[in-house]
Amino acid sequence: MSVKIRLTRKGRIHSPIYRIIATDSRSSRDGKFIEILGTYNPLREEISQFKAERISDWISKGALPSDAVKKIIKKHKEAAAK
Repeated sequence: MSVKIRLTRKGRIHSPIYRIIATDSRSSRDGKFIEILGTYNPLREEISQFKAERISDWISKGALPSDAVKKIIKKHKEAAAK
């Protein structure tokens, strides 16, 4: 089983909220997941409930983050450095 860290969509029409999740790579976008790792609001470009230690733990175990999650991690690191 390969684990991916990716986004799943929540929220209403025209106002999406995305959860950052760890999931099996074979499951669908909004299907089963292993763990919720954070929340991202693209309209306000705010990252809330970001569990950096859990994300780094999953990556150390071999989980592959998607391109969108890589960008969110980079934004979080830049915001934390300020």
